[in-house]
Amino acid sequence: MMSSASFARLSAIIVKELWAVFRDPRARITLIAPPLLQLVLFGFAATLEVRNFDVGVLDRDSGIWSHEIVSRVAGSPNVGRIVPLASPDDMREAINNQQVIAVLSFDSRFSAAIEGGQIGEVQIVLDGRRSNASQIVSSYLQQIIGQVAAEARPAATPGQPTTRTVVTNWFNPALIYLWFVMPALLVTLGATGTLSITAQSVARERELGTFDQLMVSPLRVHEILIGKMAPPLLIGFFNATLYVILIPTVFGVPLTGSLASFYFSLFFYVVSLIGVGMLVSTLSQTQQQAFLGMFLVTVPLILLSGFATPVDNMPGWLQVIAFANPCRHFLVVSEGVFLKDMPAAVILANTWPLAAIASVTLTVSAILFRARME
Repeated sequence: MMSSASFARLSAIIVKELWAVFRDPRARITLIAPPLLQLVLFGFAATLEVRNFDVGVLDRDSGIWSHEIVSRVAGSPNVGRIVPLASPDDMREAINNQQVIAVLSFDSRFSAAIEGGQIGEVQIVLDGRRSNASQIVSSYLQQIIGQVAAEARPAATPGQPTTRTVVTNWFNPALIYLWFVMPALLVTLGATGTLSITAQSVARERELGTFDQLMVSPLRVHEILIGKMAPPLLIGFFNATLYVILIPTVFGVPLTGSLASFYFSLFFYVVSLIGVGMLVSTLSQTQQQAFLGMFLVTVPLILLSGFATPVDNMPGWLQVIAFANPCRHFLVVSEGVFLKDMPAAVILANTWPLAAIASVTLTVSAILFRARME
């Protein structure tokens, strides 16, 4: 049980650390404004969706079915404008000058072939310089062409049996991009903010010359570490709560799971990040070194979290390393609570690795901190 003297020392170091973080007005703005700004920018501006793209049309057929495809493409909310082209040279120039990202080139017998029960040929020419966007546009155009072809085939060969594929996307039926990215941003932006605060804590003491005062104070090592954990823990919970409020209300992402389970896992996630940040801060002599160390750690944490690429697609040895990444485990929890109504047992299965990571990193930080004090 904690004695009154230990409680007094712990309270003093917590107040001291909170005061060190919040006494600068610019620091207070920095702690609140960037998470909100980043959430808005990533939510509305930095999107992988392809919208308002222009499509060129080289129609050497001018038949009913080519017109049907073009009209459906033009009527799509994702297409900006249709650019008519008269020749292959015009097509080449339009793509070279990036006037369009794709061109639909219809064969001269496209509609006649379909009416005769044959295969109509339409070519999709893409701008390979924008490979990711081109693949998305190609898939989108092929989907429209496939829909028209399915309607045209029974008209040409009424006795031919047809099949229909019904696609259902669980947890995100309309494949809305924000539903995928927002729960992940809660994880990655939270990691960036927590690590930036924690990584500066011990390095700031050394740079300001107050580290020696800590060494001669009656505070014990675990009390100092707990005191330095308080600001990033409180700020991490504040930012996460802000995201939990804004993501459903502003961006329309459903929150289907248990908030109690979410915050239970969030505690261990933030503590594990604090452990990583304390390691960086303990090994750094200056705040500049701590900042560079934080950046060196943050990038692999985000890349190996499964946000950009699935962990299952990584090489086996990299998947083993990713298992020691707290972002990887909490990303599963965040997406599960928002979209899947994840059961508590599954959340717990992804939380115990966070507790293990926190235990290891905080223990190593305490050992290194004690060695520096001696």
